[in-house]
Amino acid sequence: MNAVLADVSVSLDGFAAGPRVSVRDPMGLGGERLHRWLSPSPSDAVDAEVVRRMADSVGAVVLGRTTYDVGRAHWDGTPFPAPTFVVTHRTQDDIATGTGVFHFAGGIREAVDRAREAAGDRDVAVMGAAVTQQVIAAGLLDELHLHVVPVILGDGVRLLEGLGDDRIELEPLQVLSSDRVTHLRYRVRS
Repeated sequence: MNAVLADVSVSLDGFAAGPRVSVRDPMGLGGERLHRWLSPSPSDAVDAEVVRRMADSVGAVVLGRTTYDVGRAHWDGTPFPAPTFVVTHRTQDDIATGTGVFHFAGGIREAVDRAREAAGDRDVAVMGAAVTQQVIAAGLLDELHLHVVPVILGDGVRLLEGLGDDRIELEPLQVLSSDRVTHLRYRVRS
């Protein structure tokens, strides 16, 4: 059975992007620093293994409309070579690319259900802070993978806010680190 995973790079102060996210600055001002570890050098064996494992496990993707709108110009097709489900109130026809198809879904549950079906025995990757918050709030997230980058952004898009009053318990699964990032894996307890 597949799992719904959020792999998110965050600053030490909890931001998943800098302020003023736009097509020009898809990670917000200064936020590109959060993704530098994704292009590891050959000597960064830990980061390279995390990137490989992430890429190998993805069978489908769920992302929000903002992530789609600002990321599309920077991706060569879909963000992973997999069916990608965009959560949006502005649905439209599917868009086929060389790496997969963008499907548009009217809500978070619909997107996750369709992504799980499309992923088969592989995992569903959740991208974007707002969609990650929605998946957590809906009780649909199985694992949270935080990649904590040693930088303080001071402002931007917070990852873990607006989750309601319910306490969410996480079970630590793994801690790995390199010179550029600390990788934390948690299982969400139901």
